[in-house]
Amino acid sequence: MPSDSASPATSASSESPNDPVDWPAIEAARSGDPDTRVPFLILDAGQDWLAGSVARHHLGALARWPEALRQDGAGVTLTLAAPERDAFLARANLALRDAGLIPAWRDETCTLTALHGGALLASVERAAARFWGSTTFGAHCNGYVADARGRPAQLWIARRAHDKPTDPGLLDNLIGGGVPLGQSPAQTVVREGWEEAGLQPAQMAGLVAGRRFRVERDLAEGRQLEQISVFDLALPPGWLPHNQDGEVHSFSLMPVDQALAHAAAGEMTVDAALATLDFALRHRLLPTARHLHLQVLAESLWLGRAQLDR
Repeated sequence: MPSDSASPATSASSESPNDPVDWPAIEAARSGDPDTRVPFLILDAGQDWLAGSVARHHLGALARWPEALRQDGAGVTLTLAAPERDAFLARANLALRDAGLIPAWRDETCTLTALHGGALLASVERAAARFWGSTTFGAHCNGYVADARGRPAQLWIARRAHDKPTDPGLLDNLIGGGVPLGQSPAQTVVREGWEEAGLQPAQMAGLVAGRRFRVERDLAEGRQLEQISVFDLALPPGWLPHNQDGEVHSFSLMPVDQALAHAAAGEMTVDAALATLDFALRHRLLPTARHLHLQVLAESLWLGRAQLDR
């Protein structure tokens, strides 16, 4: 795989005054407004652990559980002992869903961790994570076809189903999904590889790790605070994806320049646009000046390398 130290592309695309200078997903990924939310903490072993945040306009809805949720100048603190937390959160989240405050219920469990240090404090319904502003984990994979030199020439791009609860109809990476409790990001990519594109695990043996990046933004359903691991997968010419779970409307095999233009124009989901940008930067697919400009803009989102453990 070409490294970040390889020579920048000079022929993949040419500089043009009409090229978009910025990648809108970069700014969207750091658009969370701290003034609209208060800290969500969990009391554990005598210490208050910051676990997320709660919208100020939702404090009234949480006042119904004073035996479990303390509200004061510090924010909202879950005071229950560890054995009681999961059951309480399950009950509370169902009530909040019924009140219309947690949309797009998924029946998937994800971890509820301390924001600093990552200690596991509880588990929570995935759809509720944005209400609580807690950290979630995602995994995306750029599926590409290389030219005779091994350089990425085409990218497989998915269009999300129009009935998806989040980002319906937007463009997406070939593979992407939330990391559930008990799986690593790489394991999630392999599982989603079958569900979204019909890839068998053996076909994903060549998975390559990219970067991890952070997204923190406010949405209608709450705060997205997510760490996303990016992977690459070289696919043979002639291979065709087959969606298994109904979450993909269609697939397109696009020349790299076309796929990057869609991402730069805001036609992809924020997560997918950033995963595509990571791919473009690591493989040096952009003209030199634009590469350097976008690298500087994106660096504040980077958290290191993704992990390939499976």
